[in-house]
Amino acid sequence: MAHSKVILKILFSLCVWSFVIIGLFKMHGTNLVPQDYHQVPQEYQQLPINGRSLLQKDMLRYAETTSTTTDHFDPSEILVDNRTAMDDDQLVRDVESRIPSLPIAYWSKNKNFLQQKSATCAKYPSIFELEFNNIYWQTLRTTNGTFQLFGAYYDIRRTSLLGPTVRILGMIDRIEPKVKTYCQFWFDGQKEPFIVKTFEYKYIWYNKWGNYKQGIYQPYLIACQIPKPFHGVVPSSVSMVEKECDTATNNLRVIYNRPPDDQKKGFAVCVKGLDFLYDDLSVRLIEWIEMLNILGADKIYFYNLQVHPNITKVLSHYEQEGKVQVIPLTLPGGQPNVPGFQHLYLTKKTNHKRQNEVIPYNDCLYKNLYLYNYIALLDIDEVIMPKGNSVLWSELMDKVRPESLKIKPDGYHSYNFRNVYFLDDQQHEHGWHKDIPKYMHMLQHVHRAKNYTKPNQYVKCFHDPERVLTLHNHFPLSCLGGVCKSYPVDTQDAQLQHYRADCVKTLKKSCEEYRENSVEDKTIWKYKDELIRRTIKTLDTLGFF
Repeated sequence: MAHSKVILKILFSLCVWSFVIIGLFKMHGTNLVPQDYHQVPQEYQQLPINGRSLLQKDMLRYAETTSTTTDHFDPSEILVDNRTAMDDDQLVRDVESRIPSLPIAYWSKNKNFLQQKSATCAKYPSIFELEFNNIYWQTLRTTNGTFQLFGAYYDIRRTSLLGPTVRILGMIDRIEPKVKTYCQFWFDGQKEPFIVKTFEYKYIWYNKWGNYKQGIYQPYLIACQIPKPFHGVVPSSVSMVEKECDTATNNLRVIYNRPPDDQKKGFAVCVKGLDFLYDDLSVRLIEWIEMLNILGADKIYFYNLQVHPNITKVLSHYEQEGKVQVIPLTLPGGQPNVPGFQHLYLTKKTNHKRQNEVIPYNDCLYKNLYLYNYIALLDIDEVIMPKGNSVLWSELMDKVRPESLKIKPDGYHSYNFRNVYFLDDQQHEHGWHKDIPKYMHMLQHVHRAKNYTKPNQYVKCFHDPERVLTLHNHFPLSCLGGVCKSYPVDTQDAQLQHYRADCVKTLKKSCEEYRENSVEDKTIWKYKDELIRRTIKTLDTLGFF
């Protein structure tokens, strides 16, 4: 009987303590899901379910740190941005960084002076009276077509027969524009413009490629020669008008970037407008950026349409390190810029997509005319890979350029590399390499098509910015000093490694042959250890693991 009483006492004590513990948990709130979960920003809620998304961490952190319950936080310590409001000078610098083509600093400094009456008929346009289009474009409407202007650049290259010139990049909804226009040059300290006739509209397209129709925006490079009294002086801005005395609805800052010490760097890489809103290519992008940095790319310029949040995180990281620059981009005119709809438009309207791509390529060229020896236009699934004894791009060109000069002593406008496919399923048939992380796509894929695509087809180039006038994805369209000449680099020296799931549509017939005839190519493995080390370090820094 005594034994039974002891057991009852123990059971009673356990029950009491269980209720006490449950009560304590209730008091302090032990919900594993934060109570404020419903307050997570809508853009996080709308993301596709992806167990690897870095934003899951951010979402939970947001839910924890934005709780307003006094159980956890003192309301007086709530975190807000307490910086003082920007003054006018700070605001001007901020706007200039967002819209580099807008001469807001010049206008702000000279607005009182420029508003004084001038002897000429044209007056300086207020930046508040300009006609903007889709943020980054400015508009000129004429009696025969509409111009959407993107950027203006100072060109004093020795090989140009025009002499000092301002070149304006934009799109016009006309083929072979007939309308006569003028450039109003505004120089610092001058309250009147110097007005010249537009010299030419250079078409950055071939009519045989399609879309050769009136009413569709076409890419052009417009030239205006700087008058002799102002040779050696960079205009502060330029406006295009149909009549000399018109008050312009556009005003572009004239871009002239030179290195501080006037010493060029080696290689810049330009990447067309990124359109990866739904594809999380962040890990592959890290491997690609690190690969190009190892090869000797001094900077990579990304033009950005719409990308996945993880890609934004990667690009921001490298931008802080100074290895890349991200330039926001929109489509001009009535073309769609709404996320999702823009992607659908670019997918279905291929020729429109290709014509729009010409703008960032040539903007990248002209912003970097005097900064680099070579400029390459690459997609993020392409690598110009040195072979033989060359490890770096600089070593490759130290070998290639002297060989090219033996054939053409006055030099070439560009140096092109043959395309060869590293298709996904070619490697999958051979299995994974255990000493390489599976997520390192290029290092894992070392089986390629035996045959290269034909010479001059789907090539990529190192362009000489001193000698090319306009660029297309694969080669120069026009050059200074005559017809473009491109030197074909021997495949023993280098190749364009193209990592794709499938061939481009125009090579569907050849693609089966590429798949059936493959060879092992481990050229990239000479960078293996360093590429793995760098990639893992960046993935760890960004919290991918």
